[in-house]
Amino acid sequence: MTQFWIGGYGADMDGDAGGIGLLEGDEGREPATLAYRGVVAAAASPSWLAAHPSLDVVYAALEGSGTVQAFVRNGPSTLVPLGDPVEAGSGVCHVAVAPSGGYLVASCYGDGRVVRIALDAGGRPGAASAGDAATDPYGTDAGTNQPRAIDFAEVLASLKEPQPEAPRTGLLLFDEALGLNATPDPEPEPEPVEAPSRASHAHAAAFLPDGRIATTDLGFDLVRIWRASTDSAAGRSGLVLDHQVVLPHGVGPRHMVVHPSGNLHVVTEYSCEVFTLAAGADGRWALAAATTVSPAAQVGIDYPSELSRSRDGETLYAGVRGSNTIAALRVRGAGEIVEPFALAESGVEWPRHHLVHDGALLVAGQRSDEISVLDLDERTGAPRGIRHRTAAPAPTSILLAR
Repeated sequence: MTQFWIGGYGADMDGDAGGIGLLEGDEGREPATLAYRGVVAAAASPSWLAAHPSLDVVYAALEGSGTVQAFVRNGPSTLVPLGDPVEAGSGVCHVAVAPSGGYLVASCYGDGRVVRIALDAGGRPGAASAGDAATDPYGTDAGTNQPRAIDFAEVLASLKEPQPEAPRTGLLLFDEALGLNATPDPEPEPEPVEAPSRASHAHAAAFLPDGRIATTDLGFDLVRIWRASTDSAAGRSGLVLDHQVVLPHGVGPRHMVVHPSGNLHVVTEYSCEVFTLAAGADGRWALAAATTVSPAAQVGIDYPSELSRSRDGETLYAGVRGSNTIAALRVRGAGEIVEPFALAESGVEWPRHHLVHDGALLVAGQRSDEISVLDLDERTGAPRGIRHRTAAPAPTSILLAR
């Protein structure tokens, strides 16, 4: 029996999930049918789930409470808390566990914090320490959180020569006295339109082949590269910012996946693109390529969410909220060429997350309270049809159980 842990939104995040749920599929290589078995571990909005690399321990980002909680399996289909919840930050929405199992990195959407949480030999969370806060690479006006802007109307006005005032004639004065042909009142100056507020929104973390960590900042259009550090003198462990990659203004980098070549693919929530980053000989990461998730994607209507890849890395899958589709992209070369080639209905509303599993794609529909199973073409990797749907409360994360 194939089992999956299901994270979801509870009452504190306007959902109906009561905690981590269990989804079971039939025997066989590909799960033809799935059944939701209910809550197996009570928790408040475990919106993202991640597994320990060697222990049967699951970590949940409890988004509403801003904490990270560990759960250990104590039976065929049950989880129990492992230690107390650890404070991470406002709107913690993602956790990623280090390959060593020694710590995890939590990303907080609400306040932009990137937090390292130590894990002991049994997987129990311990001390937490936050990395340096992000700053907007596009700058802000002093004392505000507004991007710098040029008043083009003022610039244009300064380039115009002042025009002499038209002479006033007696006829005009006579008309004015009678209330006829009066000079119209000047048009009121339009109210200034403030630029949209920008704030730091950390959203995901990925462990790079050289041991460093990449995190996205959706609000500041950043991919930040960190080193894990231990301050033996102070007895603390944390994250040290190595450098950062600035993406175009307003794209909104959300989730990432590491290609077998070592390149990093980043999906953007606001511009509907996939950016490919590569490390240079000096170890610094830079933009290598960019493409739209699909020619059919519409900026401002569609909002890509999760990005995943096939086992061989030749196909990427992007969930597209809005049109409620799954976009497939072909990866060529050494991972630096990415091209969209297929688009399919997801079978759910608001595909928040999806998981590639043995010839199928499981998709969590946050707003339709269901999970769908899509067939994947064995030859091309393209999604080719909805095989099955099952009800599940406000699902936001799917994790294969050990």
